[in-house]
Amino acid sequence: MTLLFFGLFAFSLALSFVGTREVRDLATRRGWVSAPREGRHVHQAPLPRLGGVAIFLAFSVSLGMWLGLSLVFPRLRDGLAPITLLRIYVPACLIFCLGIYDDLRGAGPYLKFAVQAIAAAMLFAGGMRVLDLPLIFGSYSLPWFVGLPLTVLWVVAITNAFNLIDGLDGLAAGSALFSTMVFFVVSLVDHSWLGSLMSVTLAGAILGFLRFNFNPATIFLGDSGSLFIGFMLSALALAGAQKAPTFVAVAIPVVSFGLPILETLLSILRRLMSGRPIFTADREHIHHKLLEMGFSHRQVVIVLYAVSAIFAMLSLFLLWPTGSTLGLVLVVVGTGIWLGVQHLNYLEFGELRRVAQRTIDQRQIVINDLAVRRAVEELKVAGDFNQVRSVLVAAFDSNDFDAFELQLKSLPGDQAVPSETDRHFHWSKFPHMAAISSQPSWKLTLDLVTTSNQPRGSLVVYRVYSRRDLQLDVNLLTSEFPATLADALHRVLTMPEVLVPAVPGDTRILAANL
Repeated sequence: MTLLFFGLFAFSLALSFVGTREVRDLATRRGWVSAPREGRHVHQAPLPRLGGVAIFLAFSVSLGMWLGLSLVFPRLRDGLAPITLLRIYVPACLIFCLGIYDDLRGAGPYLKFAVQAIAAAMLFAGGMRVLDLPLIFGSYSLPWFVGLPLTVLWVVAITNAFNLIDGLDGLAAGSALFSTMVFFVVSLVDHSWLGSLMSVTLAGAILGFLRFNFNPATIFLGDSGSLFIGFMLSALALAGAQKAPTFVAVAIPVVSFGLPILETLLSILRRLMSGRPIFTADREHIHHKLLEMGFSHRQVVIVLYAVSAIFAMLSLFLLWPTGSTLGLVLVVVGTGIWLGVQHLNYLEFGELRRVAQRTIDQRQIVINDLAVRRAVEELKVAGDFNQVRSVLVAAFDSNDFDAFELQLKSLPGDQAVPSETDRHFHWSKFPHMAAISSQPSWKLTLDLVTTSNQPRGSLVVYRVYSRRDLQLDVNLLTSEFPATLADALHRVLTMPEVLVPAVPGDTRILAANL
């Protein structure tokens, strides 16, 4: 078997190498090229994108050669079932045809999903299916009406995951090569000769193509290649699940497909959080983010190759799924993903962190909001200007604003005339108001207009710039609060003064507000 596997790998590699060059030259002569689109693509010149044709032909011819030789040397079929090969190959041909149509004519997402679902259902009918979910249902076998949609979901997700990361020269093909080698090793360990045969043949076809696809590429993988490779890997995972231990069958494919799965999940989450359609193309994929950080095209690909290699290595550890091994793999994968996403500086996840932090600080937000609401109620019954001023100081002393300035406007009907200090009343958490002007700060000016449309001045609130979020609902300050404050000021300033009889020998006149 070793000689057979090595021979098929070498033969497939050679066919792919020669075939890729011929397909490239033919597509260039016929004008079957992909022009760069502004805002999406990183290549500068039109290039053919039918590289999947060479991979498919190399894979198909190599398997055909094995079938032909097995007719002459029956021992080559020991432990192998050609009928199982056909159950995978026939729907794979359907996916390849879909990719060719998309490369030449363009296909919408719903057509793609429909064809992929049909191919997945063909796999299910051929015995390649999701049997159980041990992490959720234990060893319970799933009925067909549950297994079928799960099988379709798995196939469609993995098929499109490899299509999604096909954004840089050699990235999708190189990542798929690591995953393919994982399946070859796992198939050998499980004595799944058919899985070993198909994975090693696919690996040779991918490697031969990479010679022309690595940066600077002269041909692209295209949907004919990325969809075909993704589908084959999803099918090989399902085929291996029929023989491997339950946990291994589920965990190894998920970990080995780490990069495309991570890219797919991030893209879906980003677009959902920002309110964009899921199928909208953008330049915020992982490789785009690395390019923005200053890495060159080739450096980004090499970095992501290293990531794919790490995922592949970690998945192989799960061949011996002891408790310590599982824990180590989960910790390394989880920590690596968390740190990696943090360094990519996605705006959506920064906003998610802010919301999470605001949830943690919700108690303080409630306290500060209640202080403003309480001030609104107290202003409604304030009897004089000193009470109004005290209410304001109490409200702002307990929230995240650092200072305020109350500027009064006199009207002809005013009875009480505040002093110049009261007309421009300042309050600050700093030793004096001038101190805040020396700090980087922002201010919010609230025009004080009564409910009867009488202008009574303005209230300017200040806050020093800080990394800590404002723990207050600003809408409370901009809605009911200014009108209530204006009404309170208008009421206390228009109240007539009451003269109190003077004490003998005392010439002071005391005024009291009614």
